[in-house]
Amino acid sequence: MSMTAALPASGRQRRVLPGFGLTMGLTLTYVGIIVLLPVIALFLKGAEIGPARFWAIVTAPRTLAALRLTMTAAALATAFNALYGLLMAWVLVRYRFPGRRLLDAMMDIPFALPTAVAGLALTALFSENGWYGQVLAPAGIPVVYTIWGVAVAMSFTSIPFVVRTVQPILEDLDHSQEEAARTLGATPLQIFARVIFPAILPAFLVGTTIAFARSLGEFGAVIFIAGNLPMKTEIASLLAVIRLEEYDYNGAAAIALTLVAIAMVLLVLSNWLQARLTRRRVPA
Repeated sequence: MSMTAALPASGRQRRVLPGFGLTMGLTLTYVGIIVLLPVIALFLKGAEIGPARFWAIVTAPRTLAALRLTMTAAALATAFNALYGLLMAWVLVRYRFPGRRLLDAMMDIPFALPTAVAGLALTALFSENGWYGQVLAPAGIPVVYTIWGVAVAMSFTSIPFVVRTVQPILEDLDHSQEEAARTLGATPLQIFARVIFPAILPAFLVGTTIAFARSLGEFGAVIFIAGNLPMKTEIASLLAVIRLEEYDYNGAAAIALTLVAIAMVLLVLSNWLQARLTRRRVPA
């Protein structure tokens, strides 16, 4: 009797979500229409160009300058976000203070704020007569219309990815290992370096990689503060738009496809590293 009663229970446990077929079908349909089809269309458009023409577009001096600026500014923004995002996640998880919930909510402002509005605000702040610019400019640190301005705009729009990726992992960490290390005489820095950071490393890598990929495609927040000077402060996404306005669809597709390819390679590499690090930490 007990075995007969147990069979339906085990059968029900296998189906975590009711209507799995329907929900999976809707999910795959959404992903196909919203994500896969545009990406596939972009790849097909790029394939029409031909390897020789594609290579000529991508290696043109103006395109290389735009890609170099975009990659460098994205790397600077990601380096800042990696440090600041980790510190912010640590503060939000490990400390309790007045205004903590407000600070936590403010981390999502870049998600809600239109990027063009963010670009206008950053330009006003870092211009020579702005709140920050009037301090930085006399010190010989120009921000507006330089690569630093591009990096600042990219950092603003991508910082939540690091914070929101690391924060839940920190919240779920088992404190028993930290207590054990503390009883063995480990210093706080040693506990963080040998116990905490290895546990959050997979999520940290994913967050920084997504932030870098997001920075590569940033447009609205950058165009106002960059000045868009060809060969100097012109980002790749803006150059793609310029090619569209010139009715050079092949040029726009080649530049956009290059950015997508770089982002996809980084995301695949990040997921592979995350899976490898996670398997290494799981006991046999």
